[in-house]
Amino acid sequence: MRVNFTVNGRQQEADDVWEGESLLYVLRERLGLPGSKNACEQGECGSCTVRLDGVPVCSCLVAAGQVEGRDVVTVEGLADFAKQREEHGHGGACGSGGGCGGKGGVTLDAAKRWQARPGDSQTGEGVELSTIQQAFIDAGAVQCGFCTPGLLVQADALLEENSSPSDQDIREALSGNLCRCTGYEKILDAVRLAAARQAEAV
Repeated sequence: MRVNFTVNGRQQEADDVWEGESLLYVLRERLGLPGSKNACEQGECGSCTVRLDGVPVCSCLVAAGQVEGRDVVTVEGLADFAKQREEHGHGGACGSGGGCGGKGGVTLDAAKRWQARPGDSQTGEGVELSTIQQAFIDAGAVQCGFCTPGLLVQADALLEENSSPSDQDIREALSGNLCRCTGYEKILDAVRLAAARQAEAV
């Protein structure tokens, strides 16, 4: 089957998708967006977390056919999504179905010809980092980096809903994301730092 959906503000089309194929597979193998990590494939670790119509989901558990006509934001588009949210309010352009690029997407023919390049905001390269991404760097919350994409997407969603989360709020929001390196304290520090920076910017 053919699946048409929006990824990081860009209209995408995936052909010859079989019924059991996951959104994670389509993102990584068909669209060349490897940010979402393939770890447990059972929805237990959170490494593959993306936002589907604004809601964080484990992309390994979402059948590709379920995203027809819907909006997906991966870690590659997180900075642009956050920027659009700042400009357009809660949910940003993505949340209103306008696409994260703020330009209404591109034609399907143009999307087919698109190739990921350095400096292309659709790959997450060459753009200013979002508050949560910069906070992860500044707080030293990244070690091997395998869990980081899912944590960033989940933490961004938390801060969108709750601008000043308590430690319990943070722990609960990130409870579905497993990390084998950091011991979690630096991750909690990063979310606290991002929340504080967002509060200062208001």
